[in-house]
Amino acid sequence: MKVLIVFDTRYGNTQKLAVAVAEGARSARGAEVKLARAKDSGAEGLPMDERRERAQAEFVKLPEATLDDLRWCDALILGSPTRFGNMTAPLKAFVDSTGPIWMSGGLVGKVGAAFTSTSTMHGGQETTLVSMMFPMIHQGMVLVGIPYAEPLLSSTTRGGTPYGASSVSGPMADQPPNDDELALARVLGKRVAEIAGKLAT
Repeated sequence: MKVLIVFDTRYGNTQKLAVAVAEGARSARGAEVKLARAKDSGAEGLPMDERRERAQAEFVKLPEATLDDLRWCDALILGSPTRFGNMTAPLKAFVDSTGPIWMSGGLVGKVGAAFTSTSTMHGGQETTLVSMMFPMIHQGMVLVGIPYAEPLLSSTTRGGTPYGASSVSGPMADQPPNDDELALARVLGKRVAEIAGKLAT
């Protein structure tokens, strides 16, 4: 099974989650994983301080996501920081470019999932995750979350939801994902890869 992880990040916290999701997916037998980035439009006007410069330098090392990546994958996992309870503009722009895939039914029956990071516990984690799921539903994808059969979901004190993996980054985005948040991200990645494998047989 081929797992594609497309995400956006500003200060690197969402990228840390993306790496953990990829680790989880790779732990599933037979999984091939690709990390790809949404193209930054630079439209948000956030200050480019030293922390953000370092994070963006790591981010741009990844290939930019393409429609061919969507044709290649058996599962798609989208990740984004929250912007007013929604995905960021760069990730939305990528999603909005997928009309040709939608018209051909290229994602129908493939597995979809999402992850996010927010400044605060109630800063829009679940709405941001659901915002990434809406287009997956329109594309005919099979959505996967984290079930409460995963004990860590009931004990985490920061991020992690049944809708997908998440982390709380703090008001200054200087709080990286903790061990529980990273563990739940790995759970999501592995679950997506395993279900994609089952659907492919």
